[in-house]
Amino acid sequence: MDKIIVTVDGQKVSVESNTTILEAARKTNVNIPTLCYHPDQNIKGSCRICIVEVEGQNSFSAACCTPIREGMKIKTNTMKVREARKMIMKLILANHNSECISCKRNGNCELQTLCEELNIEENDLDKFTNLLPIDQSNPSIVRDQSKCIKCGRCIEACDEIQGVGAIYTVNRGHEMRIAPAYEKNLCDVQCVYCGQCINVCPVGAIYEKDNIEEVWRALEDSNKHVVVQIAPAVRVALGEAFGMKPGSIVTGKIVSFLRKIGFDSVFDTNFTADLTIIEEGNELLHRIQNNGKLPMLTSCSPGWIRYIEFFYPELLGHLSTCKSPQQMFGALIKSYHAQKTDINPSDIIVVSIMPCTAKKTEAKREEMQDNGYQDVDIVITTRELAKMIKESRIRIEELDEEGFDDPFGISTGAGAVFGATGGVMEAALRTVYEVVTGNELEKIDFENLRGISGFKEANVPVGELNINVAVTNGLKNAKILLDLIKEGKADYHFIEIMCCPGGCIGGGGQPIPSTNEIKEKRIEAIYKVDLLSELRKSHLNPVVKTLYEEFLQQPLGEKSHQLLHTHYTDRSKE
Repeated sequence: MDKIIVTVDGQKVSVESNTTILEAARKTNVNIPTLCYHPDQNIKGSCRICIVEVEGQNSFSAACCTPIREGMKIKTNTMKVREARKMIMKLILANHNSECISCKRNGNCELQTLCEELNIEENDLDKFTNLLPIDQSNPSIVRDQSKCIKCGRCIEACDEIQGVGAIYTVNRGHEMRIAPAYEKNLCDVQCVYCGQCINVCPVGAIYEKDNIEEVWRALEDSNKHVVVQIAPAVRVALGEAFGMKPGSIVTGKIVSFLRKIGFDSVFDTNFTADLTIIEEGNELLHRIQNNGKLPMLTSCSPGWIRYIEFFYPELLGHLSTCKSPQQMFGALIKSYHAQKTDINPSDIIVVSIMPCTAKKTEAKREEMQDNGYQDVDIVITTRELAKMIKESRIRIEELDEEGFDDPFGISTGAGAVFGATGGVMEAALRTVYEVVTGNELEKIDFENLRGISGFKEANVPVGELNINVAVTNGLKNAKILLDLIKEGKADYHFIEIMCCPGGCIGGGGQPIPSTNEIKEKRIEAIYKVDLLSELRKSHLNPVVKTLYEEFLQQPLGEKSHQLLHTHYTDRSKE
């Protein structure tokens, strides 16, 4: 591609011809402020905070959407530019609920940060903020329109990335705002509660439902036995909230903190990820051997489950009947664990720490209870865990590493890789191959199924079978595969679908920012956890073996179906 030379603040730089002013400036380490811009989204050019002066032009140019041209001389830090940016920011603030202290994004808000950088200490413009009702209608996500700056990032995440379209711009002019169709609540539209809108929102206009106080109250109740599980993606992301590099592995410190604040048992969701592989792998083999419905689709991502229930209910029979690892864990705690510890299930509270906002809704599903007890009682996100740590004033970086409690603290690397897109498939193939052939799989790293690309596939010889598999992440990519299934063109046995881009490491409850660059580092860390694990195949987990011997008896057996499997609902008419 042709190179051209431009001048940014007196410094010449050679860049490709299709480069924007913003990109050219960054090559010279000039940091132009942005607000509507997001590195993983399309250019919007709506906020105009990134304006610059271009020699020979009478008006400002928006750096994020203006392409450079040969010989262009750009000034990013003149008095005219600084004053114009301040005025733009003041106009935004005039229509923004600036209750920063009580805002969920206080201290991690792009608008707040820009106000400090632009040296805006007060706003002399009249406020015209509409304090609209806050939508708290569902278990997962809260919308506060009075905080919205109308940047459009959430719309792109919902429509262009996820293909859901639960929110749009409604009305025009100064009445324009972002909301569900007909300004309904989120619980009244086909929202999957994935939280990708939260991850890209620059302010506090949309955030997860807060369940922190419920956890504190449970820990204070001496009559309750309170156990907690930690999802694989949490351990490689939490550190970011405390200034650590993305991909820092803080598993042992999380365990230490949770034990210190009073949990009776600290367990690992990776254990029930291993269990999921046993049940799901046997279900796949049963379908293949008995002409069952193929391809079989994974079922551990609750946002994806809501998506197929809303948009493709005619394909529900393709879903694995397995509950997610979160729900399997809760079911076992209130059955097997309750029996082993002689504790009444009604006195047990199960807390989940998840990277996912949709997990909050999953835990409330009517199907997710056994013997009259809700499998999981409280779900908090990685971000909420970070808030609890800060509230406790315990310095997590200074804590010693501690191990999980037995028996549900023993897991394999296969359970860990559930946190990344492609991980469920890789874990399943490691087990299915050895169960079918009786031989040890020589190369257990399925590297062609890794990475955040939208679609991956593989053909794996398993004995006399050639198993065709596919992996996708992000619901718009899932739609492509679902359409192929409807048309009879999906020549696969098994398909892994993860709702969130990158898989659980990019979940809607992870630390913000959560860019593709950061997701890649989290994925690297997940596979490092796998590589360092003593056991790397789910069927070799000794506690899973004991669980079947003492309690479940056999995969897909009567007890397993009662506790570990579920059914789904046609929500297309809701």
